[in-house]
Amino acid sequence: MPPSSAPDAAPAGRAVGFVLKGYPRLSETFIAQEIRALEALGLDIRIVSLRHPTDAKRHPIHAEIAASVLYLPEYLWREPLRVLAGWRASRGLPGYRRAHVTFLRDLRRDPSPNRIRRFGQALVLARELPAEVGQLHAHFMHTPASVARYAALMRGLPWTLSAHAKDIWTTPAWEQREKLAECGWAVACTETGVAHLRELAPERERVELIYHGLDGTRFPPPARRVSLRDGGNAGDPPRLLSVGRAVAKKGYGDLLAALALLPRDLAWRLTHIGGGPLLSELQRRAAELGIAARIDWRGAQAQAAVLAAYREADIFALASRISADGDRDGLPNVLLEAQSQRLATVATALPGIAELIEPEVTGLLVPAGDPAALASALERLIRHPQERARLGAAAEARVRTRFTLQAGIERLSAKFGLAKAAEPCASRSMRR
Repeated sequence: MPPSSAPDAAPAGRAVGFVLKGYPRLSETFIAQEIRALEALGLDIRIVSLRHPTDAKRHPIHAEIAASVLYLPEYLWREPLRVLAGWRASRGLPGYRRAHVTFLRDLRRDPSPNRIRRFGQALVLARELPAEVGQLHAHFMHTPASVARYAALMRGLPWTLSAHAKDIWTTPAWEQREKLAECGWAVACTETGVAHLRELAPERERVELIYHGLDGTRFPPPARRVSLRDGGNAGDPPRLLSVGRAVAKKGYGDLLAALALLPRDLAWRLTHIGGGPLLSELQRRAAELGIAARIDWRGAQAQAAVLAAYREADIFALASRISADGDRDGLPNVLLEAQSQRLATVATALPGIAELIEPEVTGLLVPAGDPAALASALERLIRHPQERARLGAAAEARVRTRFTLQAGIERLSAKFGLAKAAEPCASRSMRR
């Protein structure tokens, strides 16, 4: 493709448009805390959301974010006049032809309604993007990055991206290669994700590891945790907790199967926090397994309620697995949160999770998709409170020293030009 006159970097002091799947979202606290921290350092942010919010509750951090929010048409047919206005205005932009050619090439390889919707949303964004925005930054390299890419091409703006989990493992390789060749820089939140993207990037340096990290001000150390519950008293059972959406990759079917394998005379109680499409199915499965009376399904909760649940629990469990479509967890923030509260954790040994948990030192890891191994690890911690205390204390110490929000934000702020070490936010979309 011919070179373009697009700027190598966004002009100093210009705003950055953060393109998100949806905002606000209870399950994406890591994005909200990043936006709030960058705002505190002086980054002028405008949020662009591809979907309207669906959660009835919000975290306190959402009220602290100053950025305005531009909601694009979630479905093009619902706002046809807005899409038409975007098309008419965008056709006059210098980069429209290039964006249109790119879209058609993508559509041939991905002839889906979603691909068409991404281009339609980009037309609206190119028309309605505030004039002060000089750079786009996409969170997730599938849909948000497509919209940011097309709109950036139209407007002649640099764009960058943050990749996370599902988007890394379910986006086609051809699409990842092209986006990595065009964006100015990319970050990912696990070593395994970074390694995968570097294999597809034109140069390895374009992709950098930046953990989301824990915001210690929102998850301060708990009071001294003393629990002698050992599963021998049905009136005061050890309290298990799991926080996560009811989707295939979270492995809640495996967790229920593991709980059903525990000795019937062993006392325990599980609390689950999170919404998700599989919630009703999981509740039915718990009833079939005869353990429904021991489980408290609380649904999606705001951060204060989640923190209280961490502090009430004895053990945190997360049975993440790779789903049939390749989707998987990276490094779930709920593990950082749980360990910050000195909770003993049992999780599956997916690569991203193994970057956090050191087996037998800061938690227990079991093979994914192995309910028997998970049941054995849970029984061990239920019966041995001193073991829980040892693992929980070591986990908290590691999280608060090696996985802090501040460390990641310092590196990310430099990439956005908020420090002397800032790297150029170049759009290389025009250099192929």
